[in-house]
Amino acid sequence: MAWAFFAVFAAFAVAGYLGMSRSLIVERSHLLAKTRRDDVPLSVTFAFLLYPGTLLACGLDRRFGGSPPLPLLVQVAALGLFVAGYVFAIQAMRANPFFSAAVRIQSERGHRLVDQGPYRFVRHPGYAGSVAAHIVLPIALGSLWGLVPAVLGGLLVAVRILGEERTLRDGLPGYAEYTARVRWRLVPGVW
Repeated sequence: MAWAFFAVFAAFAVAGYLGMSRSLIVERSHLLAKTRRDDVPLSVTFAFLLYPGTLLACGLDRRFGGSPPLPLLVQVAALGLFVAGYVFAIQAMRANPFFSAAVRIQSERGHRLVDQGPYRFVRHPGYAGSVAAHIVLPIALGSLWGLVPAVLGGLLVAVRILGEERTLRDGLPGYAEYTARVRWRLVPGVW
């Protein structure tokens, strides 16, 4: 399953890159210069937990046998949910030309409200898809202990969303009205 995950993840990395506009590639290549300094520790921590932290926990769990064996069908279904989460996140990236990892208003790029595509359902579909994907990833890899960093990373993403929404509400015209139309930040019917 780890090889299947790496193949799927590599395919999504290539698809994500090919699906990005050139201006967004340039924007995302200068992240540290444009990111609010108070956001850096939070974003670095959740990124570590969701990516190498979860994979490290899964690997150690599998190596030392901390989790009971999971049925192959459950693992395959979880990998399918991982794929669905990343498809949703990539759709958000394709719909939003301002899909930056930096929390900021991109006034030099003509930043405007995007409420099309998956933004019709949740206000942060990129986060929704990637967090969902990474929470089911440990199941796909046969590790219950991998859920610990994945869930912690997901909770930190929720904290980041609260700060990001303050920035968007204060600086992006129409965002307050958008929050009244699209009530859910991350999970429809929940939050």
